[in-house]
Amino acid sequence: MSKDRVKLTLVRARTDTRAPLPLASSGIHAGFPSPAENFIEESIDLNKRLIKDPEATFYAWVEGDSMKGDGINDGDLLVIHKTPNPADGDICVCFINGEFTLKRIEHKDGKVFLMPSNESFEPIELLPGDELTVWGKVLASINLFTKL
Repeated sequence: MSKDRVKLTLVRARTDTRAPLPLASSGIHAGFPSPAENFIEESIDLNKRLIKDPEATFYAWVEGDSMKGDGINDGDLLVIHKTPNPADGDICVCFINGEFTLKRIEHKDGKVFLMPSNESFEPIELLPGDELTVWGKVLASINLFTKL
């Protein structure tokens, strides 16, 4: 795998389960501790919140740091929606010339670039003959302290 690619472990989104979790609607401050239980007013189901179209949604574990400038880090879990025609500026899972990469799609001067958000990586310019398939647009990146 070349240095500008990222390894993704793909996982199908499962939405037939319900897991309503307590939601502290007043927010959590990172300062002086307070008993959050006193402020829990509702619950949230992450399946309903993050997945609008289960048949076109999947997850992927990130391995690599080419998108760390966008807050996507090694070990994060991505929520991805299949979309064949992403908009300029979307962060997408791309399959280019037989390898996966996670990059921001950018159109400039009639050319298409796959842009990293880490200065250690070079943009990838699509050239004639390159084969690109966009698997989907990143809807959310979940930073997990430990991999599930």
